[in-house]
Amino acid sequence: MSLISATRLQERAASIRLIDARQNSADYAAGHLAGAFHADLNRQLSTASDATHDPARGGRHPLPPAARFAAQLGAWGIGPDTEVVAYDASGGSNAAARLWWMLRALGHKRVAVLDGGLQAALEAGLTLTAELPVPAPRDPYPADRWRLPLAEAEAVEAIRRDGTRKLLDVRAAERWRGDLETLDPVAGHIPGSVNLAWNDNLCPDGRFKSPEDLRAQYEALLAGTPPDRLTVHCGSGVTACHTLLALEVAGLRGAALYVGSWSEWCRSDRPKAGTHLPPPEEQTHR
Repeated sequence: MSLISATRLQERAASIRLIDARQNSADYAAGHLAGAFHADLNRQLSTASDATHDPARGGRHPLPPAARFAAQLGAWGIGPDTEVVAYDASGGSNAAARLWWMLRALGHKRVAVLDGGLQAALEAGLTLTAELPVPAPRDPYPADRWRLPLAEAEAVEAIRRDGTRKLLDVRAAERWRGDLETLDPVAGHIPGSVNLAWNDNLCPDGRFKSPEDLRAQYEALLAGTPPDRLTVHCGSGVTACHTLLALEVAGLRGAALYVGSWSEWCRSDRPKAGTHLPPPEEQTHR
């Protein structure tokens, strides 16, 4: 189970550990689904708040050490037998899907993203509370490494040149083209990448497209490339997890995540492509 409907969540709420993955902790404090703990993207789902954080080495949201995340899961009372549902207010993109991927990458199977997010929950009759849940801590989750495929920048350099592989950038098309950039110092994309924005995974109501529609969408993009020859990235390895979730829903498993993504790549001397950049062959790079 990778997605759960708000109706199904309402039926099973008593047996589920809810995690609110909205970025703004003030939004969580103002009101969240009953029993939900807050997952902070910068402190718990990445090392962005660490004093040693350098976006040139790992991007804006590097993964924390697996053992550190395992300890956090224990603090939330999550063990191998716990059913977990993550939600946010952005269709799972920020950062419920990131939490989903991280749990899966530790080997946890019983985790899903709330389809349609917080809005769907409210439409289904669930209500918000400012009451904080009482933790029932457990031992750290019994895992010490990430088990799903990951790619580092050096591997991406080879992948982008390999005709048997595909490199997918899920940022908005205008950011991929390099028309604008609001978060990173350079606009553009990794040469050789293709683009399909993460929000193309969703229907107009903010819920995921059907498995059949997602499969057709990604089979057209893959054009015969096996899904385990696909590497997905975005700006900082967060919304890329939304597309990895969509691929899972579509039954197309095995794609790798490049966590550093454009935020790491653009800060290096590696080649770049985009509207306002010289051709890669004219750039000085490794």
